[in-house]
Amino acid sequence: MRLLTTLTLVAALASTGAVAQTRWDLPAAYPANNFHTENLVQFASDVEKATDGKLKITVHANASLFKAPEIKRAVQGNQAQIGEVLISNYANENALFGVDVLPFVATSYDDAFKLYQASKPALEKLLDSQGMKLLFTVPWPPQGLYSKKPLDGASDLKGMKFRAYNPATAKIADMFGAQPVTIQAAELSQAMATGAVESYISSGSTGYDTKTFEHLKYWYDTQAWLPKNVIMANKKALAELDEPTRQVLLKAAAEAETRGWKISREKNDWYAEELKKHGMQVLPPSDKMKAEFRKVGEAMVDEWLSRTGAEGKAIIDAYNKM
Repeated sequence: MRLLTTLTLVAALASTGAVAQTRWDLPAAYPANNFHTENLVQFASDVEKATDGKLKITVHANASLFKAPEIKRAVQGNQAQIGEVLISNYANENALFGVDVLPFVATSYDDAFKLYQASKPALEKLLDSQGMKLLFTVPWPPQGLYSKKPLDGASDLKGMKFRAYNPATAKIADMFGAQPVTIQAAELSQAMATGAVESYISSGSTGYDTKTFEHLKYWYDTQAWLPKNVIMANKKALAELDEPTRQVLLKAAAEAETRGWKISREKNDWYAEELKKHGMQVLPPSDKMKAEFRKVGEAMVDEWLSRTGAEGKAIIDAYNKM
């Protein structure tokens, strides 16, 4: 009789949804102590708390669930219900994904946010057509140039092994005669230790996380662009949530975006100081380097506009008017 009563109680609780819980996996490519990942963990915690545990999101850091290039496809196919990607990684798939890595178009946080607003409708439409919803974005700090040896200009990269993490950085390597090597963030430390990478463009955050200062000694603060991580959800998984839970998720996403942009801005100078403390020379780019990068940047923008046509022109026009 007691067993029957217990089973009846469990069934009653289940029928009211009291014990129902939806579990989502969120694959991410960066270390657990990176500010992007910490922001994702806070986002997941906010969602779980606000839904009284009804929706639990597990963050899988450092490419532990899917490798960085696999995350977008995993979300598209609903193998993971939500995921974080460096969106410019997919610029070869569609040039619109590379809007935030156009060299020297948006080099400050304020300008990067304006460019995001100008391009957001097109990005939302594109992801929607692929079965995903853009939830929020967070930028990396401005990108600089790491090098094993001192550089007078970017042309001194010729012959060096240059880490390419997206089509834009591969293009830059080609234009300066460097040897592009495709290496994801989780593999970068090992690649530098073995000599497979001698230079790369990235933020102070990446340099700090990967202890680049143990292998490369120069960082030129070129402030080339501010690439964004995009957090998107599978549309089918999102539709399966009840409306109150979906609204909680969207609210937490908006808060995570505001928080993430703020943290990125605040940590920018901190990362540069940490690189210095660990023996790295943090230097401004020479006039020669700036001129060379500007020339390459102009060529890459022209190429991007030719690939994106009227849609790309509309984004740049809207950005320039802000």
